[in-house]
Amino acid sequence: MSETLAFTLGADRSTVYDEIVPQIESLIGGETDVVANLANIAAVLKEAFGFFWVGFYLVKDEQLVLGPFQGPLACTRINFGQGVCGHAYTTRETVVVPDVDEFPGHIACFGLAVGDRCSNV
Repeated sequence: MSETLAFTLGADRSTVYDEIVPQIESLIGGETDVVANLANIAAVLKEAFGFFWVGFYLVKDEQLVLGPFQGPLACTRINFGQGVCGHAYTTRETVVVPDVDEFPGHIACFGLAVGDRCSNV
């Protein structure tokens, strides 16, 4: 796949997903490196949907550890069950949150200064 992405601007999410999934499959199809593939998937999703933050957390050392992402600084480690990501991991369910600030146990990771840690709000 080339380094360009084609999708219909302003289309509903379902349409955009239908358009980008084959492009993602083509993009990662010949690559075996998981980190490289996750990085490109995050970039495609951020570009296609204009999300504030898109990324992946990987399970390591009994925690979720930050993997490839696009967007502002993020928490490096999240305990299972903590915040939206920890909740989704623990329950094994997709969690759609219209306003993350309203999610019980939300972790405020954005706007971190170097040396800051994530905190529950």
